[in-house]
Amino acid sequence: MNKERLTAFSDGVIAIIITIMVLELHVPHGATWQALAGLLPTFLSYVLSFVFVGIYWNNHHHLLHACRRVNGAILWANMHLLFWLSLIPFSTGWMGENDFAELPVALYGFSMLTPAVAYFILQGCIVRANGADHGLADALGRDVKGKISVVICLAGIGLAFVNHWVACGAYVLLASLWLIPDRRIERVVGGE
Repeated sequence: MNKERLTAFSDGVIAIIITIMVLELHVPHGATWQALAGLLPTFLSYVLSFVFVGIYWNNHHHLLHACRRVNGAILWANMHLLFWLSLIPFSTGWMGENDFAELPVALYGFSMLTPAVAYFILQGCIVRANGADHGLADALGRDVKGKISVVICLAGIGLAFVNHWVACGAYVLLASLWLIPDRRIERVVGGE
């Protein structure tokens, strides 16, 4: 399989994930500001998740663009990532529908943690398949930003049971760390 087919499949799955999330935004039953305000938690959780899925799409695009070869391990690691991403609409909806209650906020953190780990595994499979001498291995380096992300997710999960708003702040911080596509990989892509 070539990387273009893998990229196209992944893009399709990610587009479906976003579609499922937006379908959870229901029209308010009433024509008042109060009726609209009742949808605010659902809308805010959607915005945060849309940003996260967009971040994954951007970085996934750069990662696969830097990839020269695709093997079975990469295919399965990519499916692993897509599986965890596909659960984001559930945790997004649950968190928004329950006004950011502690357990849904903790599960949301878990739904951010698992794709982060899966993305780390995918990176490793791509580096192994493409050779350590390939510029991607050097660009990724020790992946401090990725490791910090895992720590923030774990902190958010724990904080959800102490103060769910602080936990949500941790998730917003995490998204802000990744808003700009991973420049390390962009340098590799630009140099080839």
